[in-house]
Amino acid sequence: MIAQTAEVREVHRFEVAALERYMRERVPGFAAPLTVTQFRGGQSNPTYHLTAGGREYVLRRKPPGKLLPSAHAVDREYRVITALGTTGFPVPKTYALCEDPEVLGTAFYIMDCVHGRVLTDPAIPGFGPRERTGIYDSLNEVLARLHTVDWQQLGLADFGKPGSYFARQIHRWTQQYRASETEKIETMERLIAWLPEHLPADDETTLVHGDFRLGNVIIHPTEPRVAAVLDWELATLGHPLADLAYNCLPYRFTREWEGLADKNLGELGIPTEQEYVAAYCRRTKRAGIPDWEFCLAFSMFRLSAIAQGIMGRALAGTANDPNARERGRRARPLADSAWALVAERAG
Repeated sequence: MIAQTAEVREVHRFEVAALERYMRERVPGFAAPLTVTQFRGGQSNPTYHLTAGGREYVLRRKPPGKLLPSAHAVDREYRVITALGTTGFPVPKTYALCEDPEVLGTAFYIMDCVHGRVLTDPAIPGFGPRERTGIYDSLNEVLARLHTVDWQQLGLADFGKPGSYFARQIHRWTQQYRASETEKIETMERLIAWLPEHLPADDETTLVHGDFRLGNVIIHPTEPRVAAVLDWELATLGHPLADLAYNCLPYRFTREWEGLADKNLGELGIPTEQEYVAAYCRRTKRAGIPDWEFCLAFSMFRLSAIAQGIMGRALAGTANDPNARERGRRARPLADSAWALVAERAG
């Protein structure tokens, strides 16, 4: 199965004949006619399902209109997916990147359509314990593989700034938060002051996904394993524990936020947070994570800043998401949860 598709939205339409001409020249084995639909969901880069000659493809495209210079960088997505594909890492096969706006109006790239199961609830309802165990083990193994890949050997040495990832991210999200601040959140103020002063002693650099979670992978149609990792728009060079902590946040949330904190994990066949982290440490040959609470707090801090931005847009009347206010209200409880993790250390 693939995620649900629908007719292409008016604002995201393009000339199908122009894409046919382009694919005939650039995609081996392409055969017209081409049928185009659009994946549903809130992707920041419009994503399309293409069918032609009995084959299926996916097209990711920059949205039309005026954009921030570094936003919606489909060229970066294409670059990292293509590089990882040479190592056997589970990503779709890429075919072509077009940066000429004369073709479809904005830059885009084309890749294989990977079939499988798209899951969003970390409790994975409707599956048996053995399948859940396999899926979580595969997620863990894939994340560890990503963090141990030789990014310099893959030609990604300039894919981001090595070092000081947490410091730079805290500064960035503090600025974003201030730009859209709608109320004073005391715990956010404490985090803004505390986090930069308590950075982890180790300053590692690996390739990071930036949004690694169950909802951003495709699970094999019949086997409990990751068939492809999607949505690489936030990928960069960064600290691997930021990815791991973000991936583990469902353990800290309850069902209201699609979390696992109020679930019987043993009954479900899902590893505990401690077991999941230990498996990752074994795979990456890490003795332990002394700053784990910092990493979790940072991830919640980042989500709180994002939620505040959503609320800011909702109050300004510029939010596209009909649930923007509800999502924006998460800023305070996220900041409260983050501060609770480090309050004891803060004294």
